[in-house]
Amino acid sequence: MNSQALVSHGFGGSTDLPIPFVFAVVGAAWALTISFAVLALAWKEPRFSDTETADEMPPRRPWLAVIGVLATGWVMAALYGGPESDTNGALGAFYVLMWVGLVPLALVFGHVWRDLSPWRTIQSLVGRAVGRPDGFVAYPAGIGYWPAAAGLFAFVWLELAYPDPGSVDVVRTWITLYAAAMIAGGVVFGPRWFDRADPFDVYSAIVARLSPFVQDRRWHLHNPLRSLPTIPIDRGLIAVLATLLGSTAFDSFSAGSFWQSKTPTSLANTFALVIFVVVVATLFWLAARASGGVASDKRSLLPGRLAHTLAPIVVGYIFAHYLTFLVEKGQLAVVLLGDPLGHGWQPFGDSPSLWLWLSEHPAILAGLKVGFVLTGHILAVIAAHDRALALLPKADRLMGQLAMLVLMVTYTFTGLYLLLSV
Repeated sequence: MNSQALVSHGFGGSTDLPIPFVFAVVGAAWALTISFAVLALAWKEPRFSDTETADEMPPRRPWLAVIGVLATGWVMAALYGGPESDTNGALGAFYVLMWVGLVPLALVFGHVWRDLSPWRTIQSLVGRAVGRPDGFVAYPAGIGYWPAAAGLFAFVWLELAYPDPGSVDVVRTWITLYAAAMIAGGVVFGPRWFDRADPFDVYSAIVARLSPFVQDRRWHLHNPLRSLPTIPIDRGLIAVLATLLGSTAFDSFSAGSFWQSKTPTSLANTFALVIFVVVVATLFWLAARASGGVASDKRSLLPGRLAHTLAPIVVGYIFAHYLTFLVEKGQLAVVLLGDPLGHGWQPFGDSPSLWLWLSEHPAILAGLKVGFVLTGHILAVIAAHDRALALLPKADRLMGQLAMLVLMVTYTFTGLYLLLSV
């Protein structure tokens, strides 16, 4: 396959195959049935952890830090020294490998992004050199995850609402500003900055709590529903999760014929993207506060205590929406990165071919999509059920879960509907 054929696949938002209507109906029926089965028949006392963990983790692994620096250097060489076109491999590294690939990476290897992060490595070296490994000032407690939420929104806005997300100059500017903010914040506030403000670090840490293979950086099989509730609660956590879920839903919606027929402007895309994110966050906040039997002084804490239950829905829908984007365009990204400076290097041969098996088997792909959405939904419903048992008085445990259960069914139905037109 020549380079022009590779370029024709492009980068940016997903252009996936829609699922058949019958798949969506079956998926919706299963989601509804399983939801009320969990509500009526599942255990009546909490089984999973009700204690959040601190952010402290073992020291970073130097060999992974070296790999992270080398990989970042390779991508930066492509970004700043490669071709001024969509054959620049850094675009695929940015939109595919880093953004979508981060999810399976965290699910399989845990929060390995913490070890790979070049910004943490730079902060560590600078901090030790100036005698301030923990920064110069404490990270403000009231800010929480809001910087990470803002960074995530800046990324999805660039990908989904900016007129030319494939512009090499624009991606250079975005990454330059991002790197400068991460390094400066890390030096000033220390490692805590990355735990709350680095959008990709926070994203990885949340997804890693769902890993069935790694917990606290130790390899052992375990029930991820036991580690999921240990996501540290802080201001802005719901905004982070709503940005991830709302932006993915908007990506599906914006690829549909209805929105495309309107020939939307960048302003219209921006407005719609904001609406999707705000609606996801608002509905979750209202449903969490609608849980019955909780005193008014504790009701305001419920959205944060239940925020982790959104994570499985986010991960399930991201897999459903971006599966072929990751598998097929991820191969393209790797091929283009093989020649970062555009010198004609061919480490993968003269005519590398892409493995397009998923797109060539649409029925299997549709089944996988529905399966991912349903898996995320089931895990979320179970997590919400167990947390409700821990938070609600016994007399209100059944009816008190209804609002959250209905919301999760709504999220799942909406996701399946949007996949019909993607």
